[in-house]
Amino acid sequence: MTYIDFDQHFMDFMHAWLEEHQDELLDIAQVEQMMPQLYELFSNSPMPWLDMQTPVAYFEAIGSPTQLIEMMLGYLGADVPLPDLLLMRLVELDAESEQPLMNLLFDTQTDMEARMICVRLLQDIGSTKPMRAYIDWQIVREDHDDLADFALESLEEMGEQAVPAMLEALNEANDIGREALLSVLSRYPGHPQVYTSLIRLFDALPERQAILAAYLGRLGDERALPVLMERANEEGLKYLDYIELRAAIEALGGEAPERTFDHDPEYDALMGLNEP
Repeated sequence: MTYIDFDQHFMDFMHAWLEEHQDELLDIAQVEQMMPQLYELFSNSPMPWLDMQTPVAYFEAIGSPTQLIEMMLGYLGADVPLPDLLLMRLVELDAESEQPLMNLLFDTQTDMEARMICVRLLQDIGSTKPMRAYIDWQIVREDHDDLADFALESLEEMGEQAVPAMLEALNEANDIGREALLSVLSRYPGHPQVYTSLIRLFDALPERQAILAAYLGRLGDERALPVLMERANEEGLKYLDYIELRAAIEALGGEAPERTFDHDPEYDALMGLNEP
């Protein structure tokens, strides 16, 4: 099968349009603002290279999610840019696409890029069916885990309906997974387990104190103030960690201690950036 490079065709279309309308354009910022409208015009214009079909009509003629997914995998395998319109068509088919996308996502033989695309498409569809699997991935996740990161974004998008299952998973998760789950759960105050888990990690992982302080500040539980104040007063505190601690303390209504960091390389580097 020949995989049409829609991105290149759009670039050709855009350049031709800009050349034709160059007298009407003021600057590059105006061109950038027009990009969505230009893409919409491209998508709905009959194209000679599609036998005078529009790009939108080309994909709308494909009513099978399975066929679209096969085409998606073909594009990825052929190293041709994946058309946005193909992905938009999968989302447009909504519930029809849900199970085929999940089948591909949970096939561990599938290319990782394709699996991450499935996570994004299922999120765009609004699917909550993968929720349990996404949480399980957090429980055993590693520090650098792109698929788990994508899944975490989807859990955040699912909102409060994902909270009970995420709370249950906190005790099972390793430290990396617990931190990931708390990054979402810190948006939902009122669950004692969230505060307790955050404080436990804050004590256990001083190297992660900056991000964990941010989560404590977001949670809004004033009980964290003494812990944050104590850490903000510690000797050897790095400037960038202090900045996050101070922000969390102020978010909780406290006043952070004034510190000097004249011998901190991070502080010197940042101050150097501000020098004329």
